[in-house]
Amino acid sequence: MSASVDKYSRLAALRPARSAPPRPAALRAPDQEDSLAQLLGAGVARNHFGEHLSIRNWFSTPEFSKPSAVALELLSRTRDSSVTRRTHIALEDPFKWLFLDTETTGLAGGTGTYPFLVGIAWWDAGGLQVEQFFMRDFSEEHSLLHELAARVAERPVLVTFNGKSFDWPLLENRFTMTRAISTPQLAAHLDLLHPARALWKLRLGSVRLIELERRVLDAARLGWHREDDISSSLIPQFYFDYLRGGPSAPIAGVVRHNQMDLRGLAALFGKINSLLASQEAARDGIDSLDLFGLSRFLERRGDSDRARIACSQAIEFGLPAEFRPRACRELALLAKRRGEHAAAAALWLELVADPQDGVLACEQLAIHYERRAKDSARAAEFARLGLAKLQRMSSRSRDPYAGARASRLVEKFLSRISRLEGGVSSRNRGAAELSVFNRSFK
Repeated sequence: MSASVDKYSRLAALRPARSAPPRPAALRAPDQEDSLAQLLGAGVARNHFGEHLSIRNWFSTPEFSKPSAVALELLSRTRDSSVTRRTHIALEDPFKWLFLDTETTGLAGGTGTYPFLVGIAWWDAGGLQVEQFFMRDFSEEHSLLHELAARVAERPVLVTFNGKSFDWPLLENRFTMTRAISTPQLAAHLDLLHPARALWKLRLGSVRLIELERRVLDAARLGWHREDDISSSLIPQFYFDYLRGGPSAPIAGVVRHNQMDLRGLAALFGKINSLLASQEAARDGIDSLDLFGLSRFLERRGDSDRARIACSQAIEFGLPAEFRPRACRELALLAKRRGEHAAAAALWLELVADPQDGVLACEQLAIHYERRAKDSARAAEFARLGLAKLQRMSSRSRDPYAGARASRLVEKFLSRISRLEGGVSSRNRGAAELSVFNRSFK
């Protein structure tokens, strides 16, 4: 019996021990001849793949922003798929989040593109801890990627700005190319470019991170400045110059640029978080165009109730003249979906004279008066008005595809008029009008 127990105990000893969580590589001071490391205030990180530089800094701004449940639901929701429970659990713990931004040797994203500087950041002690990995030559890539994989394993929720399209696919490709370092598995990936574009493109036009910092995040209040910032387009050349023995000073500028991008990314999440979680009564200071952008974002994410409220506020706060018809159209469609037909009709009446949406407004009013108000005369009046508008618009267009679409709409208008006015003569007149309209596009 004792021999049997001894045998099983020896087998148990062969069982692999539970792996310890990865720890950051210990840093050593750079050699005297490593002028770049000294310039950057970097340490030299070493692992079994080799060495790379690591620059660590902690910043008090942006301050930690606790994610709201509403913002997390909206940012992670898509039209095509539901969010898994595992993703929800990971998202709810902001200390599992990792902000990421890369500087690369080009924007092509192919196998010849290297991420020579990878910046990561995470919430720590109420502020933002930033760590940047820099490879002094291409031979240090494996060491850099090994260290990055360890950080992603600790914090598997990635937050990026256009990272789903560029940064992370590039890094996945580089992990695969090593044939030695497994690609870290993400629990979730929040890309802030798409909500930023929805929320602020109407007002700003450009939603580059530097523009968002200046005009949305109030960088001056945060104590940030980019007066001496370098242009992103010059970054690859600065690195190639450094590899050829060029000056180190431009690399310090690249590191500062990446550092500011990470801080801007964290601050941007805080702004989006507060805007998505904001309630109707707390939106007095928000620009009307931003509210309209918010309403469109909410509607696309399936939150039609809050979308309607935001759109109503945007109109109430005073939208620029070129955007008001679009907002009225969106609000009318939202009201119609909610069954608020009288409110929708009032909005369509405001749009009848609009050059772009007048035909749609006439169609919707004809439907409303025929089906809801039971007023055949008014329904026929708007159907004929819509038909006249459509014919005038079509006479100025020579687009065959637009002509085909208009022809179908003309047929619908004529069919409605025939039904409302009745009689064989009405049907014959409608057929003749449709024939004339179709001939005008041939």
